[in-house]
Amino acid sequence: MNEDIYFEKEYAHLYEEIENGKCEEFIFRHSLGVVRYLFIKCEIPIKLDDRVYYDLVTPYGYGGPRIVEGKSEDKQELVNAFKQAFGEYCRDNHIVSEFVRFHPIIRNHLDFQSFYDLTFKRYTIQTRLADIPDPILTEYSASSRRDIRRGLKAGVEYRVVDHPNDLTDFKELYYSTMERNAAEKIYYFDEVYFQRCIDGLGDYLVVVEASYKGKVIGMSLNFVYGDYIHIHLTGTLQEYHELAPAYILQYALALWGKENNKKLIHHGGGRTGELDDKLYLFKKKFGRNEDLEYYIGRKIWNYVAYEQLCQVVNISPDADYFPAYRSIKSWVPVN
Repeated sequence: MNEDIYFEKEYAHLYEEIENGKCEEFIFRHSLGVVRYLFIKCEIPIKLDDRVYYDLVTPYGYGGPRIVEGKSEDKQELVNAFKQAFGEYCRDNHIVSEFVRFHPIIRNHLDFQSFYDLTFKRYTIQTRLADIPDPILTEYSASSRRDIRRGLKAGVEYRVVDHPNDLTDFKELYYSTMERNAAEKIYYFDEVYFQRCIDGLGDYLVVVEASYKGKVIGMSLNFVYGDYIHIHLTGTLQEYHELAPAYILQYALALWGKENNKKLIHHGGGRTGELDDKLYLFKKKFGRNEDLEYYIGRKIWNYVAYEQLCQVVNISPDADYFPAYRSIKSWVPVN
């Protein structure tokens, strides 16, 4: 299966304002198959000879081009044909560069590795549910199971809300968690974002609540699409930390996913690619057996324009940040 929430236009629309661009989909139909590619096209705020240029980025999360029809033996020829057609699109639309976040479950980077400059970014965590009689026993660490038992014994309760029609309570809890953790700006989603989640993606939302003596002490917002559950955002109250609400949220979602015949829960990865990353180690407690690999892809379509843009903002085209001309430190153009 190569369908997922991240390939839905309604999901991409959530990030148009954040990325300051517009969602587009390039559909390539060929006698050997079909390739679909959803991305956000962003105007570069620097003109060269009075011409506007653009770059492409996949929406926050995972995505990239994917083969939706075709035989395995024809893949390489289909990809080569796609590359030529998409290259023409990029030239015609003044695209300078492209940044792709490939999908670690679907592993579509493997089909397009001859196309992009690929970089392994980090491992991501999954809780496997399919064909496993007891995922809690098989996938969870002993310490996490102990914390869950302790919280439940103390009186923590949970409930799962499928297709919620309001996220007010979740927003309050989530914002307080972000402030407590001094989270990066990118994680502060505004009111409009949450309303768009309800309006455009309500059929794919599942909220989990953990409560103690009638008070909600933890909540998670999750995407459910086909075989997959993606943990999107989570909030907990610090003063109830000893009751393990974050663990019980995971437990309740795993039980619900198993009951509803889902294949896996995807947790994402850590804040870095390091194996001692604290967030990675926390998530690893719920998927101790088989990590997934997350790759990013980079492509420069117009080398001349790329170098000129870098020159305008006084940064080396070989900088680690990609695209280099969008480096945060470089936004003071030089005369």
